[in-house]
Amino acid sequence: MTTDTEEPTLTVDELAASAGVTVRTVRFYSSKGLLPPPVIGPRRVGHYSQEHLARLALIEELQRQGMTLAAIERHLQQLPADLSAQDLALHRAVVASWAPDAAEDVTREELERRAGRPLGEEDLERLVAMNIIERAEGASGTAHSSGSPAAPDSSGSPAAPDTFRVDPALLALGVQLLDVPLAHESILAARGVLLEHSRAAARELSALLREAVGEHESVAAVKSLSAHMQPLVVQALLTTFQRSLKAELREWLKES
Repeated sequence: MTTDTEEPTLTVDELAASAGVTVRTVRFYSSKGLLPPPVIGPRRVGHYSQEHLARLALIEELQRQGMTLAAIERHLQQLPADLSAQDLALHRAVVASWAPDAAEDVTREELERRAGRPLGEEDLERLVAMNIIERAEGASGTAHSSGSPAAPDSSGSPAAPDTFRVDPALLALGVQLLDVPLAHESILAARGVLLEHSRAAARELSALLREAVGEHESVAAVKSLSAHMQPLVVQALLTTFQRSLKAELREWLKES
């Protein structure tokens, strides 16, 4: 795994697996100029960085939004050239927030493909606890490795294969949280804090919106204003939170 200060170390196969796409998809995006070329190492092997991975995730998110390749190319050209992997991940988070809820039922094998890594039972339970995924009705309660036959139940009949309901926009975030060096309880507590305060902010902003629109405006006018305001509000919240968190961390480091 690389960081912004490390040399690129991902091969094209590792990049594709980490992003949950095929090598063919990576090469296709590269041929269209959407992904920068890799760093060529010994034996003419290309190596990719975390910036490539974050950019690939952003491209996939823009495609889920229904953008054409030409529109994605224009979008990427407008971004600063020196964005880090973290900057690209934040930008993707803003883009993903515009999409409507789109939960899908997927098999264990498909879930692992999209996650870009194998998922053990502990990983699955953590994703369930974070509300990133949920087991679909009729799925077996204990996960088994991909490709393995489902274990028979007490009646001797094969158990239903593992099926999970997942929101693709949240899966990448959940998978990243699996590797965060924090106790599971701390992650859940942080999620609770974010939910509490984000809902409070949403209620207050909604009240301001109703006041601004007035009681006699049409439903169409309200929807139009909401559609215009949502991406602006999301970006403002994200930017404000990021700056506030940096300020808090600076104060914490001064005291320690």
